[in-house]
Amino acid sequence: MQMNDIQSKAISLLNRCERRDDGSSVHLVIWKLPTALLPCQHHFKYRLAYIVNGICVVRYDNERGKGDHRHVNGQEESYLFSTPEQLIRDFRADILRWKP
Repeated sequence: MQMNDIQSKAISLLNRCERRDDGSSVHLVIWKLPTALLPCQHHFKYRLAYIVNGICVVRYDNERGKGDHRHVNGQEESYLFSTPEQLIRDFRADILRWKP
C-alpha cells in the first residue's frame, strides 16, 4: 500500500496547536492508520513538536523505515511507543524538563 493510500484512509485523532504566553508553541498531530507504518508495530502516525523562538527543541515522531523516535536539543534517540496517551504524557514531561 502506497503512503498516499494510507493517508487517504487515515483518521485524524488530534491536530492542535497550543500557543503559550511566553511565545512558544506546542504542536500535536496524531493519526490512526489502517496499517502499521513499518518498522512500527502500532497503527499510529504522529508528530509532536515544542517550538521555542522559532526552533523545534523537542520533537516526537515516527516515519517509515525509521520508526518511533524523539529529538531533544538536537539529539535523536529511539522511543518506545505504547499508547497515544502515554506518548503525549512523555512528550509533555520532556517539555517540562527542557532547558535552553
